[in-house]
Amino acid sequence: MGLTIKEIEKAKPRAKKYKLADGGGLCLIVKPSGAKLWLRRYRFDGIEKNMSFGEHPVVGLKDARELHFAAKKLLAAGINPMGERKAEAEAKREEVKALRREADSSFEKIAR
Repeated sequence: MGLTIKEIEKAKPRAKKYKLADGGGLCLIVKPSGAKLWLRRYRFDGIEKNMSFGEHPVVGLKDARELHFAAKKLLAAGINPMGERKAEAEAKREEVKALRREADSSFEKIAR
């Protein structure tokens, strides 16, 4: 049985961090500081990996489950979900670099 919103809200910080399992590898980590983070544990090529989905309440239970399901679909297709996320982030960084390079080499800047 999965987590409920009441269980998440009742979760209080302890001396050490602890997990509340939702099922299928999705869990909520409760840190001593009181922060609550969504985490998915999975295996890819025989290696255990972790994937974070964000902090509760910014990422709610429903959103965390949707992100978890999307990651499961990628994994079923033989794609590493974290590798995919990193590739997307790198593509965005390259796009920003290209836009900056283009702005730096504008006719106005070169003429000045």
